[in-house]
Amino acid sequence: MKLKLSIFIISLCLFASCTKAQEADFAFTNVNVLTMESDQVLTSQTVLIKDGRILKIGPSASVSTSASTQTVDGSGKYLMPGISEMHAHIPGNQNGTEAVEETLFLYLSNGITLIRGMLGQPYHLELREQVKTGEVLGPRIYTSGPSINGNSVRSVEQAKSKVTAQKEAGYDFLKMHPGLTMENFNAVVATANEVGIPFAGHVSLDVGVRRAIESKYASIDHVDGYIEGMVPSTMRVNPNTNGFFGINFTDIIDESVIPELVQATKDAGIWIVPTQAMMDRWIGPQPAEELGNDPEMKYLNPRILNNWVRTKKGVLSNPNYDGERALKFNRIRKDIIKALHEAGVGMLLGSDAPQVFNVPGFSIQREMQSMADAGLSAYEILKSGTVNPAIYFGDETEYGMVKEGLSADLILVDSNPLENIANMERQSGVMVRGKWLSAEEIKTRLAAIAKKHGN
Repeated sequence: MKLKLSIFIISLCLFASCTKAQEADFAFTNVNVLTMESDQVLTSQTVLIKDGRILKIGPSASVSTSASTQTVDGSGKYLMPGISEMHAHIPGNQNGTEAVEETLFLYLSNGITLIRGMLGQPYHLELREQVKTGEVLGPRIYTSGPSINGNSVRSVEQAKSKVTAQKEAGYDFLKMHPGLTMENFNAVVATANEVGIPFAGHVSLDVGVRRAIESKYASIDHVDGYIEGMVPSTMRVNPNTNGFFGINFTDIIDESVIPELVQATKDAGIWIVPTQAMMDRWIGPQPAEELGNDPEMKYLNPRILNNWVRTKKGVLSNPNYDGERALKFNRIRKDIIKALHEAGVGMLLGSDAPQVFNVPGFSIQREMQSMADAGLSAYEILKSGTVNPAIYFGDETEYGMVKEGLSADLILVDSNPLENIANMERQSGVMVRGKWLSAEEIKTRLAAIAKKHGN
């Protein structure tokens, strides 16, 4: 009799633990969850958030919430990790912080909960901490130091001192820009390896993509240097006549070299940030006025937009511009991106915003479509913006998936993004470190930004 009673009591306790309301700050109920641990979707789930972290994930039928828990009904919707903009730019605070906070919100408005700032300054170190503590609302920030380029580094001594200073200042990585001589580049690499700071970005012409790969960039951005690296040595071209990212060499490159460069990239463990949408929009034949009328342009300062329009018109009006060659150039770039991906080279989602016709946040939607055009599946594209950045930064236990214990950086999407990457544009809200921004709140704040800029 005592044994039966004990079993009955244990059963009651187990039942109570299953039905007991969970103490949580926030809950998504009846939602489909794309954890990004695989391409499988968990249906009819409840996800509990507490103190900015994912507390529990389980079937809605067995996970209850307390009366004090803020709840969002996710019926028919999809909850997934926030995405990353791995080639972002952050304004300075020279004229105050309003433009900075506005830019950070534009990133958040499209579900970007992490940005990698690619042209840093001392203020960005302070901003990184303000965002981390919640003093400023924005995506998680990683930042480079000031540009390492042919003007900022003119000697081996300068290379050593600047690299060391950026490491000591606390920057996350070095941003490589063009113009470095081979000697100064080698000094930058040697010092970076000595003090322990990664480097990423552009490939200088004197360096070339093969030496860049050999030096083990953390990431090569824009697929920079690959087109130039495909020009046969027998052509004996002046490398300085390459044009924008090698476009002038489009008709003389040897595409059979792609596998060699891809394998070298894979062997070196280098990540690639394609920024292909920027290439499509900047040098493609689409008219400047058409790009300037895209809906997201209303969130820009008119001065910036007008400058972009002038820049694009300048590209198209150049007597040497050839629209067919530009299309061929971008087709070859997409072939390179696809080959890199198929070989297992790590891809990172990044659009280079704000840049010509790339509005922060909105441009990442266009970048995802460009990656789809290059032949990547929706799941692989989403990985490049969720799981892969976490692996890249060594922070898999902090973000990148919908998983218990990880930071609550989440997007609630109206339709399954695995079925069509364009579904990422239709979001019901964004959560950044446990703070919920509903679609209504985002819409209201965006309207205020547009009004401020006269739109």
